[in-house]
Amino acid sequence: MLLNIQDSRLDGGSLKKALEGMILSPSGWRGVFAAGGGEEHSGEELSPPHGIIAAAGAAVFAEYLAARFGGRPELVLGRDTRPTGKALADTVIRALLASGCRVRYTGVAAAPEIMAFARSAPGGSRRGFCYLSASHNPIGHNGLKFGLDDGGVLEGEEAEKLIAALRTRLDRSGALTEILTLLEGAAEERIREVYGEEGKTKEEALGAYRDFAGRVAGNRAVLDSVTEGLRTRPLGIAADFNGSARTLSIDKDFCRSLGIRFHEINAFPGEIAHAIIPEGASLEPCRIFLEDLHRQDPSVLLGYTPDCDGDRGNLVIWDDTADRARILEAQEVFALSCMAELAQLAWTGKRGNGGVKAAVAVNGPTSMRINRIAAVFGASVFRAEVGEANVVNLARRLRQEGYVVPILGEGSNGGNITHPSSVRDPLATVFALVKLLTLRGDGQRPGLFDIWRRESSAGASASIFSLPDIIASLPRFFTTGTTDPLAKLQVKTKDHALLKDRYQRIFEGEWERKKGDLKKRWGIEAWEARACVGAGELRNLSRFGGAGTGGLKIVFKTACGGAKSPPPEDESGETAFIWMRGSKTEPVFRIMADAEGSADLERELIEWQRTMTAAADAAAG
Repeated sequence: MLLNIQDSRLDGGSLKKALEGMILSPSGWRGVFAAGGGEEHSGEELSPPHGIIAAAGAAVFAEYLAARFGGRPELVLGRDTRPTGKALADTVIRALLASGCRVRYTGVAAAPEIMAFARSAPGGSRRGFCYLSASHNPIGHNGLKFGLDDGGVLEGEEAEKLIAALRTRLDRSGALTEILTLLEGAAEERIREVYGEEGKTKEEALGAYRDFAGRVAGNRAVLDSVTEGLRTRPLGIAADFNGSARTLSIDKDFCRSLGIRFHEINAFPGEIAHAIIPEGASLEPCRIFLEDLHRQDPSVLLGYTPDCDGDRGNLVIWDDTADRARILEAQEVFALSCMAELAQLAWTGKRGNGGVKAAVAVNGPTSMRINRIAAVFGASVFRAEVGEANVVNLARRLRQEGYVVPILGEGSNGGNITHPSSVRDPLATVFALVKLLTLRGDGQRPGLFDIWRRESSAGASASIFSLPDIIASLPRFFTTGTTDPLAKLQVKTKDHALLKDRYQRIFEGEWERKKGDLKKRWGIEAWEARACVGAGELRNLSRFGGAGTGGLKIVFKTACGGAKSPPPEDESGETAFIWMRGSKTEPVFRIMADAEGSADLERELIEWQRTMTAAADAAAG
């Protein structure tokens, strides 16, 4: 659909309203792009004001690339399978071409595929990428992500510069006419060339992604050992693609090339059969599919469901102890992935080689079970604010400081980022578990699970074990899930620093009232306030409002810590925490609790957190 000035839905007021309704962050620019206006609207027509915003965004990114690289920049463009994706892609292609870019369009592609393609640029050439998606948001949403040839989205100041440039562009007098004129200026011949090369471009992207996914899964020795292990113990995987971009990606071929039996449902692009967010009830179809498959073929032990852009996927497993398939919690998935990748460091002989320092980068609400797992392997845990870009930026900084960071991610959301990738990828998550199941001891060399059991003092090596056995060996924590009704609040207070200042007064009063009972029943003697802002963590926070819009965490300890500012790996008796942050991708305020060893403590803490947060909001109002 070519936008035009005669469209009655286009004026300065509608453009301003559309922009105000969008969330603009380093994780992407998102809003309800469906012309029908509802977030569950499944129509293909693009909202004209959002089309103008997308075109302006493409134009400012083209200017950004030209300033950074010089000349005529190349940009790779892809989209997920949302109904508005085709119209949005056409608008963005026109804006990019008219702004002087060379455009390589893949059509539907998973986000990790586009990013692998961007980083595969031949030596000396420079690329940017634009990906059209609203990730896990409902079907009526859409949006844009921008990044460079390092395979990651723009971060920090660079992302903020682009957002500021978009606002400036749209605030200009005559902005609407200017953008419409830009779109009309795209040469039809060049547009036809972009679409004519789509098939070839898609094949190049798939090839780049296959090569890169192999590097992420492991080196040649690791992959050969996985294949050998599969000959001894066959493994089947069930995938509910839910019509996502992964329907047209490498999953099936990549898995089968290593000897994995692969099964799929909802495998037609755009066949979105249930809610897009891969949590809770959205995993139930995959669970049922896995259960049915396992009854026919006992080797089918694992399943996954991705979100629409295919950069996030959560898991279901066959639980032989319960004789049924079950859904794994997001925090369990991340914990298993971390244990696998850290054990692989030891398996490959890299850990401790020449004084190597290992680290894991996570977001603020990732469960403290990761600290326990990392400590077993002598690795440190560092935390950043929620947002994939923040965690990636933290990991890059750690590597510059001499750390080996084999895995990073957001445990609260599920999925993981395995080095050298800069984005979550369900294949990386799946292969972490595949390696746990296939890289077993052979009498001369211990397997990954053997190494974990030995290092964690969980018991001797075992030749026969299953995924439930591995999960049972993990540190025992209970964590509020993101789909838990208690985990979301609607707050009236727009100033989140003010909300946190009010919360501080309430919390400190509540602590005085409850501290005796908390010590008696749970052994909790002290607390410490921390804030995750951007790519770092502030400890011993004296003013809660200093967290701003970042994450605020209260860590509870069974004994007072020693140093005033202990290093990140010093747990100092930490046993639980409560956390809060306003989402920057959804209009909700999120809270959670994490507790070691007790579901009752987690329930008590999350209910307490909800009460205090609501009281702070009422006080601020």
